[in-house]
This record gives sequence, structure tokens and C-alpha cells, in this order.
Amino acid sequence: MASGLTVSSLLPFFLLFLLSSTPLPISAAQCNQDDQKALLAIKAAFNNAYHFASWKTSSACCDWYGVDCDSTGRVAGLSIFQDDNLTGTIPPAIADLPYLNNLLLSQLPKLSGPIPSFLAGLKNIQLFRIMNTAVFGPVPAFLSTLTIIDLSHNQLTGAILANLPNLQALHLDHNRLSGAIPASFGSFSRDSQPDLYLSHNSLTGTIPASLSGPNWGIINLSWNQIAGDASFLFGSSKPATQIDLSRNMLSFDLTDVSFPTKLTLLDLSHNKIYGGIPAQINQVAGLVQLGLSYNRLCGEIPAGVVTAKFGQSSYTNNKCLCGAPLAACK
Repeated sequence: MASGLTVSSLLPFFLLFLLSSTPLPISAAQCNQDDQKALLAIKAAFNNAYHFASWKTSSACCDWYGVDCDSTGRVAGLSIFQDDNLTGTIPPAIADLPYLNNLLLSQLPKLSGPIPSFLAGLKNIQLFRIMNTAVFGPVPAFLSTLTIIDLSHNQLTGAILANLPNLQALHLDHNRLSGAIPASFGSFSRDSQPDLYLSHNSLTGTIPASLSGPNWGIINLSWNQIAGDASFLFGSSKPATQIDLSRNMLSFDLTDVSFPTKLTLLDLSHNKIYGGIPAQINQVAGLVQLGLSYNRLCGEIPAGVVTAKFGQSSYTNNKCLCGAPLAACK
């Protein structure tokens, strides 16, 4: 070349041009300024707790710990969890993340206050999870449009939210909720297999027959004061994998019940259930946990490969059950 430049001497400049002309991935680009402002306000509201150590303006906020961005660089996911020293209430700045569809506040024992109404402004939210906190107050009505709600292990009180047409999973267990299970829960989609966790509350009333409608995947109503006949939850063709109704006041005849054949867990212990154990239980090959103790069951435990897997604790303290592993029938 006339200039004296060689191809090898131009190579560094060529590489620099390629790098400068290649679009940076979203994770390396600065996220939306409004979203960053909201995130910094959240950090300040929680007194710069340790969880937010990586939340510095010297790095892209899409790379901050617990922050997920969509393909356009807008904050779509926010997870704040496992910080025993984080104190305060849910900050209003969370509502300033308009593209948020996944919110997780978990294992924050000093997070308190009610679930604020300003969160209703999050129109794109689908996964709403506040778990293992000191949050109290009622379950807010604005959650009715969501598909997955997990408010377990809090201090929520009042009645259960009744209108949940899009439900795929509802976790309200380990709270202080009272009243009856809404009959409207029977309107959940039959095209999916929703999970319903209402255990460890103070629920009362009769279990609504409408719960026979949904094809439950998991249903856990244990540790409440629910009465009535729950036999409609069963059926060999139903898809349920776990049914836990233990420690309630349920009363029905178990004799002619057929169990979903995909069950892995069945716990009916500590109720007022009577009749005999149906032989069909031995067709539930995948059953690994069985609780029938502390009821009013009678008759011989049907012999089979399933019933033989469980010891006395699965059958004890009934009215007159007999046969292995209990005492022989007379």
C-alpha cells in the first residue's frame, strides 16, 4: 500500500469497527430510565438493605440482582427475597414498573403492612407472590384477574377472595383467613388442573359441592374446621395427584369412593369419615403417603400391594378397622 499500512496493521481498527457496530445485548444496555428510577426508589424505601448491594448506577439495572428485563429492556420481573434485616412496607414505587408481570417478595420476616391497593395499577402482572412475610390484612380484590397467586405463610385475615376466573394456582395456606370456601371456586377452568392450597387457616362452613367441577391437580384444605361431604372430590378418572383434607370436621361414607389413580398423597386423617376402605385403593399404584387415621372407619383393610406399603400410623385410631398392619379381624 502507498501509505505503508499493511493488512495486519489495520486489523485492530477493523475489529474495533465491528465491535462498535454490533448491537449490545439487552443485559448490557442501560435499562429504561423510568424503570431504573423506580428500582432506586424501592431500594431507598427499604433503607438500602443488603439485598440491593448490586443496585448501583455504575451498572445496567437489567443486570441487578433480582431484576429481569424483557427483550426491550423493560423490567418484567422483580424478586426480593431472603433478607431477615429488610424492614418496611411494600413501597409505592413497585407500581411504577408498568411492564412487571412477575413479582416475588419472599422470606422477608420484617416486611409488614397490608397488600396496598396501588398494586392494582400493574396491568401486566400474572405471577403475584408474597410469601413468608409479616404482611397482614385482607386479600385484595384486584388480584381477581391473575392466574397464579401465592400469599402463603403471612398474617392475612378476613374472607377468601371469591372471584378468580383465571386461576391456575392459589396458595393462601398458613394465614389467619376465616369464613367459608366460596362456592364460586367451582367455576375455575376445567381445561386446566388448578392447585388449591387453603390449609392452616380458620375456615369454617360446609365444603361447597361446586368444588366437584374443576379438575384439581392438588387440593389441600387441611388444618381448618370445614364440615360436610367431600366425596365428590374423588373419582378414578380425575387427574388429582394430591388430596389433603386432614384435620377438619368432614363426615361422609368412604365405602363406595373411588380414588384418582394418579394420587401420590392422600390424607383424610383426623375427620369423622365412616364406612370401609374401598378395595380400589390398591389400584393407586403411585401412592406414597396415606393418612386414614383418627376417623370412624370400620371393616377389614383391603389386602393389596398399596395398602401393604403403609404401617399402623396410616390406619390407627378408627372405630373398628382391622387386618394387617392392625390387629387381625375377629
